Amino acid sequence: MWMWIILASFIAFILILYLASPLLSPPLVELKDAHVLVTGGSSGIGKSLAILAVKSGAKVTIVARNKDRLLEAQHDISSHTNNGNKEQVQIVSVDLSSDFEEVQKSFSKAESTFGPIQFLINCAGTSIPGRFEDLPISTFQKMLDINYMSAVHATRAVIKGMKSRCEGRIVFVSSQAGQLGLCGFTSYSASKFALRGLAESLQMEITPYNIRLTLAFPPDTNTPGFEEEQKTKPEETKLISETSGLFSPEKVAQTILDDTVRGRFFSSVGLDGWMLSNLTCGFSPSTSLMEAVQQVLFMGSFRIVSIFYLNHFDKIVKECKLRRDAELKNR
Repeated sequence: MWMWIILASFIAFILILYLASPLLSPPLVELKDAHVLVTGGSSGIGKSLAILAVKSGAKVTIVARNKDRLLEAQHDISSHTNNGNKEQVQIVSVDLSSDFEEVQKSFSKAESTFGPIQFLINCAGTSIPGRFEDLPISTFQKMLDINYMSAVHATRAVIKGMKSRCEGRIVFVSSQAGQLGLCGFTSYSASKFALRGLAESLQMEITPYNIRLTLAFPPDTNTPGFEEEQKTKPEETKLISETSGLFSPEKVAQTILDDTVRGRFFSSVGLDGWMLSNLTCGFSPSTSLMEAVQQVLFMGSFRIVSIFYLNHFDKIVKECKLRRDAELKNR
């Protein structure tokens, strides 16, 4: 009898938290007529985010290095506007990872036509997988420049304006490889982990200014970048990555954008992503009471699950090594 009473009380408690959670979360913001700047917006998740933004009535600036790809993306994204208005989408060709002053000038020019940047989505990034000793030392610096410093430069270019207006949303697109280190991703994971340190520190600074930051951890996503990394990805890395499945860029982009307008700090996709976000939440901000309670309730049990995952991953790495050793021996 008492067991049923306790269970019913627990379910009622969770239901109350679920219903009350939106009241305790950051307020929703509108995308309509807002200026949304997307770095890495010429392809993949970034392009999908830009398409969703223009569908919601936003004015969108897409940023990348290759001007030809930007022009192609601009034409494609514009076709998703209500009236095919090309003037709703503009392009900025700049190397985000090198010259901050050039980035600042480019962003100021974008604001002169579309107004203040209200949403900054840092989606520019790349992956160069490989075993630690096989990767050139320059690769580690390259990963930091593209995946981390590009976000630093872009965010520095908009943060003063957002603070002066006491409004804004900033997104850092990390990766599930920014939540746990995986074999074959020593350079990539390190650069994506760096984004988390930046995000947590920056969110504490900007909270008094009514600016919210979202840290997204997308899984493997079917993009041109993913196809390229598959060419050099070690066998064990492929086998480990396959355990989480492959998602469409549209699905990933929709989740990121939904979490951004809701002001959520963590954005994850799929069951594995949800588990990882709860397991690795640490001292990160909680943006709703419901989120905080589920982290407390599930972190311990998810740690048990993670041990089985890690043992499975270690087994994959060991089996791949034994197979390579056997092949070398039989040559």
